[in-house]
Amino acid sequence: MVSEEKRREILEKLKNGVIEFDEDLVREAANEALEVGMDALDAIMNGLVVGMEKVGELFDKGEYFVPEVLMSADALYAGLDILKPHVRKEDIKVSGQVVIGVVEGDVHDIGKNLVKMMFEVAGFEIIDLGKDVPLEKFVEESLNSNADIVALSAMMTTTMLGIPKVIEMIRERNPKAKILIGGAPVSKDAAEKWGADGWAPDATNAVKEAIEMVKSLKKEVMG
Repeated sequence: MVSEEKRREILEKLKNGVIEFDEDLVREAANEALEVGMDALDAIMNGLVVGMEKVGELFDKGEYFVPEVLMSADALYAGLDILKPHVRKEDIKVSGQVVIGVVEGDVHDIGKNLVKMMFEVAGFEIIDLGKDVPLEKFVEESLNSNADIVALSAMMTTTMLGIPKVIEMIRERNPKAKILIGGAPVSKDAAEKWGADGWAPDATNAVKEAIEMVKSLKKEVMG
């Protein structure tokens, strides 16, 4: 049984490795966690994810930008690669599928990729449709996969108009799916009017929104 002091030391290393985008430190701490018999899910959720939460805060304050977030994500994935195979299936209470993509005519996908990463950390299975996705494809995939969440983004006013159409189609055919939308032209009022379950105006807020979700999911997972 790992001592509380050792556990805290390893969690701190994992967290700092993500914040400082130090992949070697993260790998070293992840391997150490396994060697001392630490719970892999504990290491992921209270080490790696806590680090990513801090990165989200730095991003929100304008101290980190997209390149730093992506480098932090690389460090997080370096740890996940080591720890994830050791997570006991019965420990993952968060499960489900997320269909994610950028709507037809739009090729801006940085925000989408960051949100996708956070969902992966939370234990969701991701169906990434990519960018410039035909509207029917979102509906088709949400039905084929019986997705729990459909996440749509648009960065242009012209492409944004596809979002309410997708929401309407999904509501008709897969009413239980949660719908998250985002992108610069998408307002909170529009999201409410269109009947979306969640909203983020840009990559910064999209990361923040995803991190908030992971925080609440983490509470469920860790009890």
